[in-house]
Amino acid sequence: MTERSRRERAGGERVVRMSVEQPLWQALTAYRVLTLLYALGLCVYSFDDYDHPIGAVVYMAVLTLWTALTFRMVASAERCTRRFLVGDLGIAVTGILLTPLVDSHDRIAEGTPTLPSIWTMGAVLGFAIKGGWRWGASASTVVCAANVIERGGFAQDTVHMLSLVWVASVGIGYVVEVARASERTLARALRIEAATRERERLARDIHDSVLQVLAMVQRRGAAIGGEAAELGRMAGEQEIALRTLVSTGLVTRPRTPPGTGDGPEAAADLGGLPDPDGPPVPPSPPGPERSDGGPCDLRALLAPHAGSRVTFSEPGAPVLLPAGVAGELAAAVGAALDNVRVHAGEDAHTWILLEDEPDAVMVTVRDDGPGIPEGRLADAEAEGRLGVALSIRGRLRDLGGTAEWISAPGQGTEVELTVPKASAKKAKQKGEAAR
Repeated sequence: MTERSRRERAGGERVVRMSVEQPLWQALTAYRVLTLLYALGLCVYSFDDYDHPIGAVVYMAVLTLWTALTFRMVASAERCTRRFLVGDLGIAVTGILLTPLVDSHDRIAEGTPTLPSIWTMGAVLGFAIKGGWRWGASASTVVCAANVIERGGFAQDTVHMLSLVWVASVGIGYVVEVARASERTLARALRIEAATRERERLARDIHDSVLQVLAMVQRRGAAIGGEAAELGRMAGEQEIALRTLVSTGLVTRPRTPPGTGDGPEAAADLGGLPDPDGPPVPPSPPGPERSDGGPCDLRALLAPHAGSRVTFSEPGAPVLLPAGVAGELAAAVGAALDNVRVHAGEDAHTWILLEDEPDAVMVTVRDDGPGIPEGRLADAEAEGRLGVALSIRGRLRDLGGTAEWISAPGQGTEVELTVPKASAKKAKQKGEAAR
């Protein structure tokens, strides 16, 4: 958007300028020039019919000089000041009122155009574009009054022409006001979206490190007892406070505090937190630091996950992605593996399949665990559990990709992460532009 906002008043009030507004001013500039040429042509054509042709020539010379000197005044809203608009309207009204002194009464009664002719409409449109429909209505009313005085009453053709001027100025002014309101709404929405994405990015980073460590300290402290239990209690309080902070705006209903509720589903985390009854599971290391450098081989980032219980299958050729995109995708895979360790158990087997398609890169993480009950993912997100909502799905959404879960109780879980290569290129260009 061009000229989205500018400070126009000493108090620092922000005034939004639309991308559509500049073309309107450019069109008005061209309109003033073309209508001036039209008015000059009428003057030359009617020169012998004027009662006082010298007066007509003098006014047209003044009108031409004014239009030339103020050519740049209507180039933008900042240059088109109120003082200029009033002066511009004054030139037009003066020409209308001078017409009876220059032209004959018979010609005026026949509906002969005034000296400024349709150039007057440019002055009215300037008011409408600058100040909206109220300014446009006021300026057109002044022009209508001047034309009635010039004709000496309400003639049919005069009423018809003035009605068109009034309706056009009010209509254009109203459209400008609606467009400005829409632009302000769009600007606010873009700011909110940018803030939300940044909040989610920070929440992912916090979830991948701090929250998991605090939860592990809480569970292990409670299991050891003594002074460690007090340390674990304090860590649990900080974990709850931090989780509430980073999930503000994402939680749709109060979550169940850790350690409460009945049954395994109430204790299920889906966010990478360890099981209190199981062995401590250290959090996965955060993904590589985001970078907007050259391409990175995604295989090198996923290969360290391979082990006795994790099978990694990769193409024979490098899978190149921008470094920042590859790091985020690898971090999402790490979060998916955390969920497998927590919810499927240490004995579960996991398969990672990396596929390099012509138009997308796809990573599939499949396990042979108990699966996810229907609706549990939505419940976990509503409770403030950020593993799926942000660490996986949020990352893929920011990359322009998708994250899909296929699961049924007793049949394991499959997570399919897809990043279109076109979206990866856009993400790289966006990062380079931001530097």
